[in-house]
Amino acid sequence: MIRINPKKLLNSKWTAVTPKNREKHFIITKVEFDEEGLVESCILEAILSKRAESIDWTELKNEAQWIQGWR
Repeated sequence: MIRINPKKLLNSKWTAVTPKNREKHFIITKVEFDEEGLVESCILEAILSKRAESIDWTELKNEAQWIQGWR
């Protein structure tokens, strides 16, 4: 399991293990925290199409779906 520091999520790069719609490389463009410092929302943007979607940041820990960095 990948260890991720929530404070370093912004602008982090990710590669989808199984690309969909030719979208393989992604970047985190927005992270919002609550009063206690917990992640409330996280926006993942595809590099190729600029399509953005909200994602539960803990899904990025799943090595079967995501690789940290661009490969």
